[in-house]
Amino acid sequence: MARRETLLKILDLARWAPSGDNTQPWRFEIAADEHIVIHGNDTREWCLYDFNGHASHMAHGALLETLRIAATGEGLAASWSLRPGSSDKAPVFDVRLEARPGMAPDPLLPFIESRVVQRRPMRTTPLTDAQRQALSAAPGPGYSISLFESSAERRQVAGFLWRSAYVRLTCPEAYPVHKEIIEWRTRFSKDRIPEQAVGVDGATARLMEWVMASWGRVQFFNKYLFGTIAPRIQLDYIPARACAAHVLVKADVPARGLEDHVRGGIALQRLWLTAASVGLHLQPEMTPLIFRWYARAGLTFSNVPKINEGALALADEFERIGGFGPDQGLTFFCRVGVSDAPRARSLRKSVDELMLTGR
Repeated sequence: MARRETLLKILDLARWAPSGDNTQPWRFEIAADEHIVIHGNDTREWCLYDFNGHASHMAHGALLETLRIAATGEGLAASWSLRPGSSDKAPVFDVRLEARPGMAPDPLLPFIESRVVQRRPMRTTPLTDAQRQALSAAPGPGYSISLFESSAERRQVAGFLWRSAYVRLTCPEAYPVHKEIIEWRTRFSKDRIPEQAVGVDGATARLMEWVMASWGRVQFFNKYLFGTIAPRIQLDYIPARACAAHVLVKADVPARGLEDHVRGGIALQRLWLTAASVGLHLQPEMTPLIFRWYARAGLTFSNVPKINEGALALADEFERIGGFGPDQGLTFFCRVGVSDAPRARSLRKSVDELMLTGR
């Protein structure tokens, strides 16, 4: 039987799980000495990148896997189940803990807190065979990966991300999200992305802060002053070239429901922690994958027809680059490489802030 202090220690590590734009769509409850409850939520009502809540569901999976790994450090085996009757918008996960004397800590345990997003250029040092093998095995059964490693492949992906970024930066529905998620003039942020971790230089950051104060300014700069050029160069094109490889995690069976996306989040986190364990940094590149989710579901996310047409064209291009068809399940897209540790990063809310009141 685990003491409350042990459970709090486990949750203190688990809270470092990644989530879209550091939204942390979860709250904790300690129901009993062997029972933790995760109360999930999603951001679909205000964030177009949270397609049907799926991005949040993947974050829930990343949290559950991080909790499981953290529990092994205390000699506890954790297993989760989706509470019957809970909704997709507010899923409840019951996590049961069982003492396992002699259990060895998971090898990924030391990397939970040090795992971080690296949005700045990395070295183009090729992956080693050991790194490739580790990344390939990381997502687990039901998933496979494709690597885009050569200079030509990275250049092709960079061009693709350049075009995807144009759709992202000119979409009016994305503007409130971009405005909300950055905490300006900071190195660390407990609930957003701090400016210094965004990946642009100081002058571009100041310009972005001023322009993003209103959608009217964004439209003016985009139309008359090539306003998307600088951020696309610094945030998308150069980083896409300056890395060891782009990694695409594919699902053997396309995700259909909430639990499929939760399992996708488990695969995502195992890949990310594994990358850290073999000396690699990582940056998610999820926007084009999310655009493809909309396109292949026959749904639109913008009132501007050209934006939706652009997303459909990007889905076609993604499939040509990857050599797969419209029915292929895609789980995660990212770039990896060797670099110095980022000086700025997103932090997390404390366990006390994440604990449900009175629990």
